[in-house]
Amino acid sequence: MKIVVPKEIFPGETRVPLLPSAVKKLVALGAEVLVEKSLAESIKVTDAEYEDAGATIVADRKELLGDGDIVLRLRPIPEDEVDLLKSGAIHVSFLDPFDSRELVEKLAAKNISAISMEMIPRSTRAQKMDALSSQASLAGYMSVILAAERHQKILPMMMTPAGTIPPMRVMICGGGVAGLQAIATAKRLAARVEATDVRADTEEQVQSLGAKFVKVDLGETGATKDGYA
Repeated sequence: MKIVVPKEIFPGETRVPLLPSAVKKLVALGAEVLVEKSLAESIKVTDAEYEDAGATIVADRKELLGDGDIVLRLRPIPEDEVDLLKSGAIHVSFLDPFDSRELVEKLAAKNISAISMEMIPRSTRAQKMDALSSQASLAGYMSVILAAERHQKILPMMMTPAGTIPPMRVMICGGGVAGLQAIATAKRLAARVEATDVRADTEEQVQSLGAKFVKVDLGETGATKDGYA
């Protein structure tokens, strides 16, 4: 079985779907792993590290995509690359299937099985494959870091001989995975944090991180047993 990993071409995308440590495990299971040249240069991982882990480096992107039994990537496949995949291949990525109907139909017409990582249920058995939660957590962290960089005020309280600067007030909208990570990050930076969510049952989680929960009565929220609203 050939597992291939093309380089992400979406503008600004620096993430990589497969690291050398994971390549080593796949090779040990008998898989042949092929990765595109300079796959992980955005995170300072060299081709030599992939080769040391047992992967083969391929410079020709079209050749790589056409050779894969399983294709791993982060973003949805560009429509013009669907025809490069061989019939019967398995494509694994975030797919956004409800808003990408034409792409899904094109994949189906080519007899390609597409696994949408964000659609994997949040269950105990699937926990290790919960890519959505891991990326949401990173998004929550980065939202606070980027906001702090762009705001002109500092986050923590500063006591100086010239006077005291009060802490920044931060409002987090949402108490899901991203929201909770944003709360935790803002608290670590010593900001005064408040948060709100349409689901009342997130109040305890918000308060456990040291933030004040702001209640907003919106009536029926449509919350599901999986915690979504």
